[in-house]
Amino acid sequence: MAGVVERRSIDVVPDEERHGSAVSQFTLWLGANLQITAVITGALAVVFGANAFWSLIGLLLGNLLGGAVMALHSAQGPRLGLPQMITSRAQFGVRGAVVPLALVIVMYIGFFASGSVLAGQAVGELTHLGETPGIVLFATVTAVAAAVGYRLIHTLGKIAGLVCALAFVYLGIRLLQRTDLGTLLADHRFALPVFLLAVSLSASWQLAFGPYVADYSRYLPRHTSARATFWWTLSGSVLGSQWSMTFGALAAAAAPAAFVGHEVSYIVGLGGAGLIASCLYFVIALGKLTINILNTYGGFMSLVTSVSGFRGQRTLTPRARSAYIAGIMVAGTAVALLGKDSFLTSFKDFLLFLLTFFTPWSAVNLVDYYLISKERYDIPALSDPAGRYGAWNVRALTVYVLGVLAQLPFLATHFYTGPLVAPLGGADISWLVGLAVPAVLYGLTARRDTARTAAPAAPREDRNPAGSGG
Repeated sequence: MAGVVERRSIDVVPDEERHGSAVSQFTLWLGANLQITAVITGALAVVFGANAFWSLIGLLLGNLLGGAVMALHSAQGPRLGLPQMITSRAQFGVRGAVVPLALVIVMYIGFFASGSVLAGQAVGELTHLGETPGIVLFATVTAVAAAVGYRLIHTLGKIAGLVCALAFVYLGIRLLQRTDLGTLLADHRFALPVFLLAVSLSASWQLAFGPYVADYSRYLPRHTSARATFWWTLSGSVLGSQWSMTFGALAAAAAPAAFVGHEVSYIVGLGGAGLIASCLYFVIALGKLTINILNTYGGFMSLVTSVSGFRGQRTLTPRARSAYIAGIMVAGTAVALLGKDSFLTSFKDFLLFLLTFFTPWSAVNLVDYYLISKERYDIPALSDPAGRYGAWNVRALTVYVLGVLAQLPFLATHFYTGPLVAPLGGADISWLVGLAVPAVLYGLTARRDTARTAAPAAPREDRNPAGSGG
């Protein structure tokens, strides 16, 4: 068991513990995206007004654009051997990174909660315990698996990818037996606002993986090709998400009254009854288990990174690791139980809310890593508030805040709509602004800060910065 349970947390993975190939990113992200929450994300495009034809195109465009950003983060893992969010210290400072980290933790808890609502329904039906006990049982299993760590996560990703792919092929056939695909796609009327909503929904889905995607590539050997890591991650995530979202959009277009608000029961009923229904409830729970473990594990990493920035702690005892993971589980389960009755509208607004805060972070992180630091970080300095990156980088934090604020005039959600949304016909383009503005501002300000951008003075083998690899 000692060889199975992960010992690393936010410390660097040494070369002798690296293993695997970039193909593992395809199977993990395929399995993580072939699941019911992605189905509902695709359905939302139709629920909120787009026809099926333009919904599918918009969802694909968003998945490709957001997936490319997400995959660029994944390529950092093998080179650095670090969890994703600890690299934010190079931009925001060892302690300043707690600002985006706090929002990332909210994201993990929110996704844990939304996944637990849907999986809890499936577990409740499968075990005949009911929805609330199903949510609690599912959350407990998630926490235990997350505590085991990296190897189990990748193993589950492979299993879920295969099982869920077979299930979605079957469900797709059943859906097309009930409805005519040509009829569903016959309406080609284009409306820019709802088209951009579809793009934003899928882009936000992909961008939300950015803060933790490198957590699952950091054990790959240092010489792993960055290009291979990028493409395997992108292809697995886009294929899985577009497959799920296409099914959701078509299901919502075919039977809006039966699907909306009854997503789990509709999918199971589409497949059949008896043993088939039990298998589909299991598939729904398995698909959500994979992604919820990622959310729990990522939340654990982010909490440790936040605390260690002030305490200087790099390693954890098994008891401390379990305590962090239990905290994420309890918070996520509480949110799930409180919000399970208003899930659909809340989830759409939650996705767009996330997009507002994570596009500026992605822009800053990627510009710094690829253009300013040239894929080389002084890794010991990431744990030293008095070192190269300092405790607080006020310039980067200001750029981040400006990136968030720049989106507000273009943002359209249930609880807030910006003043420039109406002149654009109701279209939400805030995420594009959130990528462009901080990317330009950070690029201009960071180039002047030579203390941060200069290459580490010590040889690589002594200081262990990233910068090697094919």
